[in-house]
Amino acid sequence: MAFISSGYNPDKPMENRITDIGPRSFEEFYPPVIKKNKGAWDYHEIVKPGVLKHVGLSGDVVYTVRVGAARLMSVTHIREICEIAEKHCGGHLRFTTRNNVEFMVETEAALDGLLADLASRKFAGGSFKFPVGGTGACVSNIVHTQGYVHCHTPATDASGPVKAVMDDMFEYFQSMTLPAMVRISLACCLNMCGAVHCSDIGIVGIHRKPPIVEHDRLDNICEVPLAISACPTGAIKPAKVEIDGKKVNSVAVNASRCMYCGNCYTMCPAMPLASGEGDGIVLMVGGKVSNRISMPKFSKVVVAFIPNEPPRWPTLTKMVKQIVEVYAKEARKYERLGEWAERIGWEKFFELCDLEFTHHCIDDFRDPAYYTWRQSTQFKFTKHIEA
Repeated sequence: MAFISSGYNPDKPMENRITDIGPRSFEEFYPPVIKKNKGAWDYHEIVKPGVLKHVGLSGDVVYTVRVGAARLMSVTHIREICEIAEKHCGGHLRFTTRNNVEFMVETEAALDGLLADLASRKFAGGSFKFPVGGTGACVSNIVHTQGYVHCHTPATDASGPVKAVMDDMFEYFQSMTLPAMVRISLACCLNMCGAVHCSDIGIVGIHRKPPIVEHDRLDNICEVPLAISACPTGAIKPAKVEIDGKKVNSVAVNASRCMYCGNCYTMCPAMPLASGEGDGIVLMVGGKVSNRISMPKFSKVVVAFIPNEPPRWPTLTKMVKQIVEVYAKEARKYERLGEWAERIGWEKFFELCDLEFTHHCIDDFRDPAYYTWRQSTQFKFTKHIEA
């Protein structure tokens, strides 16, 4: 009777239904030229870095301007993006999966006006609010996770290192001078909400110390069985601990089995993992999703630990730039970073990029090791590298 009195008709469950219907269809938000020519495009080309031109079979033309944007935005910034879209694009815009904003116009005159407007908008420090680039053989916008701003288990920040790295990579974002595209991603912990496992360069935050167990609060705020079952390596077991002469329920951590993933802290806030000394960054190289030229690849560890150095992360930015510049100089046209490293041999990659090879870089999982490094115990460098 409650349903009937509220107007719900069980015989016609969708009648007058206005809630729980999901998002509106994305087709409602297409610019008219996109909607008209959907599935009927003749060709496209990159007019210049950050500007794409699509031509339909109908003869219609649309210019897309790709603008690098932040992963975390203020309301003020979003309003300015909407203002630009209203002014130049009939209110239409779109976001890409790599945190770019794309504005679409239909004429060269409108394109020139849009580009001039974007170039005129700068932050107080002088940097571009809406830098145009990220197309073709470039360093594309960095995908990253939430870092210290929102996540509860980060081993490094996200926005900070990304800003520092991208400042050094900016010339490659606004040009197409590399052998092929370079995708850089950042994940602030091993749970990898980002795409670091399949990016040309992956920046991964890692913990190196087991969780601290706050015995005095654990049983009051956590369910012990959940904390135990959350551990993927079985490193946590129940324990009784004496505090002020009273035995309380708690857990014990087998440090030798801990992989520092932070799953326990997710289930139990009394098992914090963050550590100023133990937390830092791993650098990975060679992954890709594309199956062009070669199969998709997972990235591999090339630098086992870089300390957190806010606010500018100088060691991290130096190493990333070093790798990109050597790749730009040595690789063949269309060759992705991992393809180049495999062609010259990973030994040579470490030498050219001036990176130290340590035992932490060895892929010791049985199956992947057959396909990543040499298929023997001999790892042959072409020149002597001192320990």
